[in-house]
Amino acid sequence: MKKLKIKNGHPYPLGATARDGGINFSMVNGSNEECGLVLYRRGGGQKGRIPFDAGHRIGNISCVFIEDLSPADCEYNFYIGDAVFVDPYAKRIIGNEKWRSGELKRLTLRGGLCCGMFDWQGSMPLNIPYHESIIYCLHVRGFTKHTSSGVRHKGTFEGIIEKIPYLKELGINAVELMPAYEFEECEWEADRPPAETQSIAYQVQHIDEELEPERARAKRINYWGFRDAFYFAPKASYSAEGNPCEEFKRMVRALHQNGIEVIMQFYFPNTVKPGYILEILKYWVLEYRIDGIHVKGERVPVTLLATEPLFARTKILHEDFQLHDIYPDDETPVYRNLGYYRDEFMNDTRRYLKGDMGMLRNFQYHMRNHNPRCGVINYITNYYGFTLNDLVSYERKHNQLNGEDNQDGTNQNYSWNCGAEGPSRKRAILQLRRRQMCNAMSFLFTAQGTPLLMAGDEFGNSQNGNNNCYCQDNDIGWVDWRGLKRNAALHAFVQSLIQFRRAHGILHLENSLSMLDRYGYGYPDLSYHGEEAWKVQPQEYNRHIAMMYCGQNETGTDADYIYIAYNMYWEERRFALPSIAGYEWQPVLDTKDNRLTVQCERSTSYVDIPPRCVAILRGKRLGNPPKRAKKTQKGNAK
Repeated sequence: MKKLKIKNGHPYPLGATARDGGINFSMVNGSNEECGLVLYRRGGGQKGRIPFDAGHRIGNISCVFIEDLSPADCEYNFYIGDAVFVDPYAKRIIGNEKWRSGELKRLTLRGGLCCGMFDWQGSMPLNIPYHESIIYCLHVRGFTKHTSSGVRHKGTFEGIIEKIPYLKELGINAVELMPAYEFEECEWEADRPPAETQSIAYQVQHIDEELEPERARAKRINYWGFRDAFYFAPKASYSAEGNPCEEFKRMVRALHQNGIEVIMQFYFPNTVKPGYILEILKYWVLEYRIDGIHVKGERVPVTLLATEPLFARTKILHEDFQLHDIYPDDETPVYRNLGYYRDEFMNDTRRYLKGDMGMLRNFQYHMRNHNPRCGVINYITNYYGFTLNDLVSYERKHNQLNGEDNQDGTNQNYSWNCGAEGPSRKRAILQLRRRQMCNAMSFLFTAQGTPLLMAGDEFGNSQNGNNNCYCQDNDIGWVDWRGLKRNAALHAFVQSLIQFRRAHGILHLENSLSMLDRYGYGYPDLSYHGEEAWKVQPQEYNRHIAMMYCGQNETGTDADYIYIAYNMYWEERRFALPSIAGYEWQPVLDTKDNRLTVQCERSTSYVDIPPRCVAILRGKRLGNPPKRAKKTQKGNAK
């Protein structure tokens, strides 16, 4: 190694940072042991070590500046005493470019730098408000890895770019990515020492430089990536051309240019310190211009993140927020950036879907749920648990292939197999399953909160009853795009639902439904109905209800009346339709066969809703619009 010119460095930012004339290296050393830098030849092979002496130390931070060191050729690790480890602030991880599984050698990973300027072409975060958002959750690899995906760069950031026309046609405007930062997909029998035995304050990757790595069999594949990780670096194996930093930015830029936000999931184990978490998330927001972060972990400093000025217009999703600390004195934020991400909607609507008793009141609540200071994220499936297809095809989890004797995964699925466990050829069962999937999608896209759709659910993707595919890097865990053809009717129905939601503002208001005459047309913005208009049968044994919305059309010049009937009973129910002066009710969509008709008997209009069916009707104006009434307090608050 040629002699390098070393100067005192800057303590911040930690890690390796390219500056004019060289690279600044900064690391934390909380011990009295010698520490320093290990440099490698490009592609591996140690070049030499550079110790950091006492003159390069400020507090517990050791830092040096090395002149004439090229970022493109720099591969490095740090060491403290005998332990050599990857820089936890490394902006790129070298040595894990190929997705790994099975019997392999342990890798010697190195840190690297992201090189070159990136032309964002004016792309910036989109700041789409929650009430306008429709989120699509996906696994970067699993989304396009299946042979049926039809993309050139399968399982990569580029593969997502190739699918942008599909995403736009579907109607979503945000993607939520499961962990797309660098993690080791192979978990070994003795993967890392306990945190308390480490010689520095944060989780690190130890590497034995003296011994040739031995062949070993991975304990399991961590397909999802919810583990400690190298949080500053995009995952190299999700790169198509070997430049993950640039390719991730290209993906974000392309999605932004097509009106689609990027939300990143981050999982932090309990050993990760709050300050480190804050630095990680700031880096991604500034460097990669992501629109949102979904933080997971028991010790995430949620209030710290929620009050960070840099994140004021970045979506922050989490299961809970201490709103009284974040917004004292009932302060209302200028931009609602926080979003509740909880399972209540999923659990309650699943139970209503399968016909459980006593779910009407919970269903009513979720369909109108809104928080003035915090978005509400609704989902009926997620990466954990059954897919939508499996939700209506299995009553028990089938996780035997995970190698844990079917003990992993939740037992609380709230599912119903429609009469047969698993695949079936019976026409009646298949028709019922399709209807139930359409019903579930109707719940999701007619509720006031922000809908989140799991990738593949729109065309009936299945995981064969596995409700915990964390280790299934195969056809089970990947999206099977052949469902687009097999379940074309379901896909078309979901598209229609999304279009209908986006076209009618009353279904996704910026503020709460008042159940009063909001717009002055003589009807409340939301009212409840049953077998008689304006009356609900809320008894525990009932499973049917109708909701009428009175909004404004897109131009704001006329009323927009929508009537949605939900019948999760196993018998037909007749709903009397409320009378609207100057309007008649016309069917728009239903989950059976789109053959519903509005009938009239003794001057009363009614509609018969088949068993386990959702129907959407819209008021069609007759002749000239009626004069707008003065605002009244008429409502229905049952």
